[in-house]
Amino acid sequence: MRILAVDYGDQRTGVAVSDPTGTLAGDAFVLAEWNAERLADKIAAECEKRGVERIVLGNPINMDGSAGPRSEKARAFGALLRERTGLEVVLWDERRTTVEAHGILTANDRHGKRRKQTVDAVAAALILEGYLGRR
Repeated sequence: MRILAVDYGDQRTGVAVSDPTGTLAGDAFVLAEWNAERLADKIAAECEKRGVERIVLGNPINMDGSAGPRSEKARAFGALLRERTGLEVVLWDERRTTVEAHGILTANDRHGKRRKQTVDAVAAALILEGYLGRR
């Protein structure tokens, strides 16, 4: 089962796709789109093109475990993705994924503009790896 992970953002959204067996994180990239409807359509097109069977959407839970405004926004986007794709959308606790992504990019000497263009893709890959590891 191919799985697609989403690190939802206001300007850029990271996307990562598993291998066909749903075992390993594979391709990761960024979609630059601020409009949620158009973004959902782009993600739906990627799901169709890649044969995705499930979506894992990062849910930005607060460090104290509560759900804030960003979590509510992610939940609403998850409902939109379900509507547009017809696929199951699993909300996944994404606490600290962006911090970890910045650490990975720093360790690999990615700074400035190159970092800004890739941090969301790395965060999506971390969400996907966490979900696949838990399965």
